[in-house]
Amino acid sequence: MAAHLISGDDESLVMSGATEVIHRLVGDGDRSLMVDDFDDAEYELRAVVDAVQTPPFLTERRVVVARGVGRFSADDVAPLVAYLDHPLDTSDLVLVGGGGRLAKALTDALKRSGAQIIDTSPPSKARERSNWIEQQFAERGMRADGQALAAVAAWMGEDAGRLQGVIDTLVSTYGAGTRVTRVDIEPFLGEAGNVPPWDLTDAIDRGDTTAALTLLQRMTGSGARHPLVVMSILHSHYTRLLRLDGAEARSETEAAAVLGIKPGFPAKKALDQYRRLGTAGVTRAIELLAQADLDLRGAKDWPESLVMEVLVARLSKLGGGRAAPKAGATRR
Repeated sequence: MAAHLISGDDESLVMSGATEVIHRLVGDGDRSLMVDDFDDAEYELRAVVDAVQTPPFLTERRVVVARGVGRFSADDVAPLVAYLDHPLDTSDLVLVGGGGRLAKALTDALKRSGAQIIDTSPPSKARERSNWIEQQFAERGMRADGQALAAVAAWMGEDAGRLQGVIDTLVSTYGAGTRVTRVDIEPFLGEAGNVPPWDLTDAIDRGDTTAALTLLQRMTGSGARHPLVVMSILHSHYTRLLRLDGAEARSETEAAAVLGIKPGFPAKKALDQYRRLGTAGVTRAIELLAQADLDLRGAKDWPESLVMEVLVARLSKLGGGRAAPKAGATRR
């Protein structure tokens, strides 16, 4: 018996991963005879266990697929946990994530049984993400040069599920085995995808107004984030800096203790930015956020997009300054 768990944050990638695993398990066999696929919203895990415990008929193996297993509680998964302790040798079990967080009892049982756990979420670090995109091209028999990979990564943002559609289009256009360049790819890239929140705050912190406004448009456009959600992201960012005000943190470790996080890059980044802004800069940022919040709620007769653009532009002007002088210091 082999058990497989396919999980991830993007539903389309999870579904693609499940399809690939099922295809591999079926091989040249007859899918109609081999596969039991539980996909409706009403199925129970007892039915899945009954299916996976049934010996195959007219085939050597049985493949049982259960989708959306995140919706089941710890009590619901008990029959499946018991099965995983005594599995049938002639059955393959494929569990597909979705519907919520997987019950810990089931996760532990899968680990004990030696299940193959496949996380379809792409890496968050830029270099690893580029390698992941290159791998997706390679799996479809295509190659892409460095500039092409960079263009795809910038366009994709957080919406990794859109990548497969672009690759499918490129394969049908240029054929498998082709090496594509940025010029080849760009005509097939539509509206840029959503971006992670830290891309916006990083651009603001370094004072790159143009990049910050572009990222804002992506977050509120294709990313479909409401302006109040973006406001919440910015408020959290500057509230963290405000907590450092007066704390006299002199090191990454001291800053981490003030912020209640582990020492590391986030703590160092927050401390560096606080030093650039100083008390006056952080206070001004909080004032700008408070005014923008009122404006979004009707204080000004401005479109929401204009309120946010003005806010981000003003914050980025603050973020691009030199380190603020310490209290009592004189400027020369």
